Amino acid sequence: MPLGMNQKTTPTPTQPPSETNRHFHAPESARLHELEGLPLATFGQRLLGYAIDLILAVLLWAPAEACWRIFILHQHEVHLSWDFHELGNIVVLVLYYGLANYLGNGRTPGKWIARTRAVSLTHSRMGVWQSIERALGYGAAVLEGGLGFLQYFWSENRMCAQDRLAETIVIDVRKPEP
Repeated sequence: MPLGMNQKTTPTPTQPPSETNRHFHAPESARLHELEGLPLATFGQRLLGYAIDLILAVLLWAPAEACWRIFILHQHEVHLSWDFHELGNIVVLVLYYGLANYLGNGRTPGKWIARTRAVSLTHSRMGVWQSIERALGYGAAVLEGGLGFLQYFWSENRMCAQDRLAETIVIDVRKPEP
């Protein structure tokens, strides 16, 4: 009888032990059981948090960019324009989202206002790299023409591209935990 994904085997005298370890086994972790039943954020909450964070990132970028051009590049006429294709703008976004997620343990200022929080599926606290992955995931969601954000609607756990990349979910902190 062929082996299914959920069937486990024990080595027989004629079957080497290495052959039994070649089948995928889904990891069931204690962390996933801790998160079971948490209320997930609505799309509107998530959109509000993202928009607020994007505005804050641009507001932080503008004076930094102006100072860079005046004091470092010694430009006399400074014209600022936000462009997702410029390296400096991308660096500011990744730093803003990455640091805000890490320092707030999944609660950026926008998420705080929207009453949401990104929660790690693997650890009790968001790590530095996981926070940066989440920031890069926003870029992936935008590069997909916004489809990365719309994945929310067909994902069972309402996960967007940035959630899948960083292994997070976004919860609604207004609602009591079960």
